[in-house]
Amino acid sequence: MTRFRIALILLITLLAFDGCGIYSFSGTSIQPDVKTICIEPVVNRATKVNPLLANQLTEELNDKFRKLTKLEQVSEDGDLNLLVTVESYDVRATAVTAEEVAAMNRLTITCKVIFTNVLHEEDNLEQSFAAYEDYDSNNSLDMVENVLCETIVKKLADDIFNATVAQW
Repeated sequence: MTRFRIALILLITLLAFDGCGIYSFSGTSIQPDVKTICIEPVVNRATKVNPLLANQLTEELNDKFRKLTKLEQVSEDGDLNLLVTVESYDVRATAVTAEEVAAMNRLTITCKVIFTNVLHEEDNLEQSFAAYEDYDSNNSLDMVENVLCETIVKKLADDIFNATVAQW
């Protein structure tokens, strides 16, 4: 009977923390008075433009906030506002063979993020985020670009989410 009581007390305590709005089991730390978020469509200002990238990143961010928070997504004037701009899309050699030929290449995408919390200005953030994936130089970028971008977009969305509402 004692184990049952302890388990019941722990369960009630955990539910109370989840319901208070300050902490949730998704890892977010959103204040209880924050109810809405406006995620602007991602703008691509990189010199080399992947035509699908901005839309992919916008959708990934929308999905992540929809799945991991209780925030209502609005088209303007949210309690939280997220503006993301792709600043660079670069491919560089990362490993060189003895014959001075690139063995591996790296695709790096860098984004600038402006996050505004209208209700709690101390949470505002302006920061750049970069993510990359390496690929064998025997493959052309065209062959691997879709898979690389998918992986990089997920990393960027995770980093942006964690920095804005998870505050990790």
